[in-house]
Amino acid sequence: MSNILHLAIPAGDLKKTMVFYTDVLGCKIGNGEEGRWQDINFWGNELTLHQSEEALPSVRHDVDMGAVLVPHFGIHLEQDDFDALKDRIAAAGLDYIDEPYRRFKGDKYEQETFFISDPNNNVLEIKTMKNPEVLWPEG
Repeated sequence: MSNILHLAIPAGDLKKTMVFYTDVLGCKIGNGEEGRWQDINFWGNELTLHQSEEALPSVRHDVDMGAVLVPHFGIHLEQDDFDALKDRIAAAGLDYIDEPYRRFKGDKYEQETFFISDPNNNVLEIKTMKNPEVLWPEG
């Protein structure tokens, strides 16, 4: 095991939030403490959801596609996995914060991205890169 990101966030109602991460996003359950916190496998990274009363504050920052919510976290997916996740979001009847949008068209960094929130209003950005190899070039 190496270079795994760990992130812990307030989850609000832990049971409700777990349904979002497991049923909609397809994440697997890891270690946990009933009613207090739960680790999930967030595409190879450890996301710890904490039962909480609070939610993270957020503000919008201007980028090329408009004003995006910060803080946010997310994942880069292969196109097929990205499309399958959009299908699961639609099947669950969830709304996007920011609809799927293609950024940097015709550029080496071309990508499709969308923003969605979990039940505690933690903001996630999910994206797929047309050329994922350009993200972290060798050297």
